[in-house]
Amino acid sequence: MSAHCQLTGVKPVFGNNASHSHRRTRRRWDPNIQRRRYWLESEGRHVRLTLSARAIKTIDKIGIEQAVARIRARGEKI
Repeated sequence: MSAHCQLTGVKPVFGNNASHSHRRTRRRWDPNIQRRRYWLESEGRHVRLTLSARAIKTIDKIGIEQAVARIRARGEKI
């Protein structure tokens, strides 16, 4: 599963761990990605989306129909 959100587009970010002696080693911060299934009333089917926790809250607020419209506006296929 790819670690990016279909709604917000958030992806892992990269940086350094810094030890007490300030030695640097590379690391990455992964977003909180979940797979969710939603009923899409307009199409009469379920859609499975890969979403961040923040995007799930956004869907609760704006609704799945508007969220799917935003995803498709970004050019992503559902």
